[in-house]
Amino acid sequence: MAEALIILQTSLIPIFSPQYKLKNHSNLHFPPSISKRSTQFHRIRCSVSTAAESSATQSGVSWGCDADSLENASSLQDWLSKCGLPPQKMAIQRVDVGERGLVALKNIRKGEKLLFVPPGLFITADSEWSCSEAGEVLKKYNVPDWPLLATYLISEARLTNTSKWSNYISALPRQPYSLLYWTRSELDRYLEASEIRQRAIERINDVTGTYNDLRDRIFSKYPDLFPEKVFNMESFKWSFGILFSRLVRLPSMDGKVALVPWADMLNHSCEVETFLDYDKSSQGVVFTTDRAYQPDVFISYGKKSNGELLLSYGFVPREGTNPRDSVELSLSLKKSDKFYKDKSEALKKHGLSASQRFPLQVTGWPVELMAYAYLAVSPPSMKNQFDEIAAAASNKTNSKKDLRYPEIDEEALQFILDTCEDSISKYSKFLQASGSMDLDVTNPKLLNRKLFLKQLAVDLCTSERRILFRAQYTEEEIERYKERRIKGSEDF
Repeated sequence: MAEALIILQTSLIPIFSPQYKLKNHSNLHFPPSISKRSTQFHRIRCSVSTAAESSATQSGVSWGCDADSLENASSLQDWLSKCGLPPQKMAIQRVDVGERGLVALKNIRKGEKLLFVPPGLFITADSEWSCSEAGEVLKKYNVPDWPLLATYLISEARLTNTSKWSNYISALPRQPYSLLYWTRSELDRYLEASEIRQRAIERINDVTGTYNDLRDRIFSKYPDLFPEKVFNMESFKWSFGILFSRLVRLPSMDGKVALVPWADMLNHSCEVETFLDYDKSSQGVVFTTDRAYQPDVFISYGKKSNGELLLSYGFVPREGTNPRDSVELSLSLKKSDKFYKDKSEALKKHGLSASQRFPLQVTGWPVELMAYAYLAVSPPSMKNQFDEIAAAASNKTNSKKDLRYPEIDEEALQFILDTCEDSISKYSKFLQASGSMDLDVTNPKLLNRKLFLKQLAVDLCTSERRILFRAQYTEEEIERYKERRIKGSEDF
């Protein structure tokens, strides 16, 4: 399904509340990764049609289309051509991996530049508003790019055929694939074992809070420009779902963020490394293929874990096919620790909390996670070093010193492994229970939806549990780790 953003070695714009993000993922330590499995493309999505009769999940917007609408896609292609999109080597068709996608009209060689889209067809924070008064009001209040673009999409969508972007908006999915459309009970039920559940809740709260802020500060003061029947929570859920799944950052345009019609019809493959960016010589967005294609054309949505792909795009790759996959491991200070308050304050000083999530990969874990474990198990005699260790856990230290505490190595490692074991037990409990989940509902479409959500959750939890299993060191591996530390290995 090509209903997603092409992030191609660029970054999805971060969500509004601060999230812990590593600045450097290169410092990992772990035993050699297991052999790579086949990376044949596969994914399952929760189809929009399965939720058609569920009031809890049905989209409230009157624009957009069903995800498999080729008629709307053809109209989009015709409109783009009239607006300056040059003849392309690809076309929108139904594809095996989903509903719609760009496929090659002829054999495409490695190194070809494809998908030229001129700047006049980008949607950015600088785009002209059909309702100029609404745009002027938002700019007067210095609304940031994200909520500005979300409001812009709704403003243009309400004008139907009078907006320049009507053909593009009519080709967008009426309900984007996103965890924004999962109910709280569905998140609690299907993602109870995964930290992605909390990420989804935070994202929903961010969107809700942003809408409420706009409504209270701006919309309520200008009801003629922003009527509540149009600018409401349902329409903002739709617009933010579009942004989360389609917005790209273009490095060659000083990091400008944009929606790029036509480009967002490409599908994702975990094998692909090619990227999307503005090409100054041809003056348009292109991507250069890293392999030959015929017929399906794939691109990367970024170096994202399976959980992150589910969070924004609504699909989970086949287990073992995503080399960027990771699982978030939640570490917490022990409240029984006599120095719990001191350690918490040290963490807070550096932007962390007493309970913190860190990414764990098949190939290893970040030094920040190990530093956090050091702090968690550090004895009273190390009180003067709490701040130093907390700084290392946040990756905000300017010190070049290699943080090592051999005297508590094994205790810190055991702390991590015990946390992994606790997390594995949660995944195993969910996966065992998933075979007997009560899905007895009278509505066939609602049943179909629940089956899809269950399968997505099972796929995600299976892949995340696999990484945690791999993280369980044997005694032999711990000894090898200690030997590397003694020799001054840089793998730590």
